[in-house]
This record gives sequence, structure tokens and C-alpha cells, in this order.
Amino acid sequence: MVRVLISTGEVSGDLQGSLLVSALHRQAAVRGVPLEVIALGGARMQAAGAELLADTAPLGSIGLLEALPLVLPTLKLQARVNRELTARPPDAVVLIDYMGANVRLGQRLRRQLPQVPITYYIAPQEWAWRMNDGGTSSLLKFTDRILAIFPEEAAFYASHGAEVTWVGHPLLDLTADRPDRAEARRQLGLEPEGRLLLLLPASRPQELRYLMPVLAEVAARLQARDPGLAVMVPAGLSRFEQPLEEALAAAGVKGRVIPAADADALKPVLFAAADLALGKSGTVNLELALQGVPQVVGYRVSRLTAWVARYLLRFQVDHISPVNLLLKERLVPELLQDDFTVEDFLAQAIPLLDDGPSRARMHDGYRRLRETLGTPGVTDRAAAAILDSIPQ
Repeated sequence: MVRVLISTGEVSGDLQGSLLVSALHRQAAVRGVPLEVIALGGARMQAAGAELLADTAPLGSIGLLEALPLVLPTLKLQARVNRELTARPPDAVVLIDYMGANVRLGQRLRRQLPQVPITYYIAPQEWAWRMNDGGTSSLLKFTDRILAIFPEEAAFYASHGAEVTWVGHPLLDLTADRPDRAEARRQLGLEPEGRLLLLLPASRPQELRYLMPVLAEVAARLQARDPGLAVMVPAGLSRFEQPLEEALAAAGVKGRVIPAADADALKPVLFAAADLALGKSGTVNLELALQGVPQVVGYRVSRLTAWVARYLLRFQVDHISPVNLLLKERLVPELLQDDFTVEDFLAQAIPLLDDGPSRARMHDGYRRLRETLGTPGVTDRAAAAILDSIPQ
């Protein structure tokens, strides 16, 4: 029996991890290798066939004040995981994003299990951002191989001496199941010619507080302009459903929250039917781009966190949306911190809802983006590389 540990956190990591779990089972079956996958992740990974050691999806946060309530739960989780891994050591370790927790885990496992191969899949985006002196993180000291999803990520880590394989972006594996627009709208119960606005505000709890009220008010203003505009909000976690409903009601939006249990299965349908998406920056920006949905993104944290990032950590980045980072241009409008306002969102959203030059320019950029991300079959290539790393 081969045992593989996968560690990730937050909603997006759980999605990427679930795709990898499925691919590992496929590749192991082809090789006739009995496989056990144990995971630090979420419900998506569990549904894909992993044994969940701990649910880390609710533990994501960005910011100083925002992270404080998670310190004690995280320490308790780490102690429990240490006991589990001592009792059942893995034959291979895969770390997915989730930089702080995964770096600590990788360092500990390298000391405790020096012979076990450690693969970083979807490594931190250090090629795109810098803090302080611009040095690389300590992941290079404990990682045997990086499976890169972006060409520039591969080049960056290779230039710093890492063993790197570029496998392509795993979201490419999700684009084949998209229905056409008419069928998608029929499945959602929408009028054939009506327009659909998606709100995508949160994969972390604090994002509900900082982002959703503004997005809900933008949706209300857009509905006042076009009473036939439908609004839908897929919930990242089940505990987000009620706060999302309350935010829509407070803003007077006639909208529908998609339960978390249904959101993943409905994503291709929602994206095929959508005319515009407004939301946070993150992996979902690439999902929208690959599905051809125009979007406006933004982000906001507490004033203390923003001040520390700007003046103490000297956080610098040209763009925060992965779409813009990859294209090296501001294709998708980004509204950050003080610019994360109703009026600024409306100024960017209205031209994209209207079928004009802004919409055409974004679709052209999406086409160029897709050409940089590789070819489908990404997760199977990654799974094969992980199984190949295990000593026979």
C-alpha cells in the first residue's frame, strides 16, 4: 500500500486538491498500485477519495487581526496531525499552496522523515510578488520537486536551483464540461435573453465582512438600472450561506445564494450563463477567464493589515489578479483597499455589461491567456510525477 499525504487549505486549495486526489487514484489504478490518500483539506478532497485528517478549508485568513482567532485552532490541529503522521507515516508528501502552514509542515517532515519525497504543487507566487528583500521562501530547503502550473513560476524556481517540472494549469481540466449558454440558462431557470450577474466574494470568513457589503450594493444599483438582471452568489462554504443571504437582503437585491453543496457542480453552468462576475481576486479569476466571463475584481483588508503590508513588509505587486499577472497587463480591472467602492465598481462594471469595446478587449485577452497555460491532462501529469517520485 502506497500512502500519499496532501496538505492544503482554504476553498481554492480544496478544489485543486480534489482534482489531484482523483488523478492519483486514476494513475495508481493504471499502474496496479494500491493507494491510500490522507489529507489536510476539505470536503471536496474527501469526496474525491481522500481520508481527511483535518478540515483546513475554514482556517484561511489574510491579515493580522483576521488571523488571531485562528491561532489556537491551528495549533491544536497541528498537534493532532503530528500524532497521526507519527502513527502512519506517508510514502510521499504533496503540498498545495497554503504557504505559511505548508512551509512549517514541510520543514517538520523533512526533519522527521528525511527519506520521504516532498513535492510542492501550486507553489507560492513568489515570481509575481516580493516582500522585504525579495528573497525566496524557505520552501526550497525542504522540497524535492516543484510541479509548476505557470511557465514563469517554473522559470523562477529553476533559476533558484529547484528541481522543477511545468505541468500546466489544472483548471484546464475543468473546461471541457461547459454547456452552451442557452442550455445553462435553461438549467438555472433564467429567461433566454435576460442577463446574469455573479457575485464571488468569499473563500475566507473575513472576506464576507470586508467585501460582500460593497458587492451587494453594486448588485442592487445594477438591478435598479436593469430590473431584469438576475443575481446569483455561489457559497464557498456552507456556513457562508446565511451571511450571504443577509447581505443581499440588506442591500435590497433580488438574488439567489447557491448552497455550497451544489456550487461546485453548478459552476460550469453558472459560468456558461453569466454575463459578468464581480468578486475577490484569486484562483476564481482564472476560472472565469477560461470560461470567457468578463469580470471586475478587488480586495480589501483591515487598515492595520494594509498599513503593515505597505510600510513594514514593503509588499509590492504590479497586479493581484492571476489573469493580469500572467498577461503582464491590467486586462481585468482591479479595485484595491480605498478604491474598493460601489462607485468604482459601477464605473468598471457597466461598460462590461454593455456589449461594447471593453467586453471585446477582455475576451481577446482571455484568448491570449489560455495559450499560456498548457494543455488539458494537467492533474494526471502531476499525479504521475508524484507516483514516480516514490522509491520502489
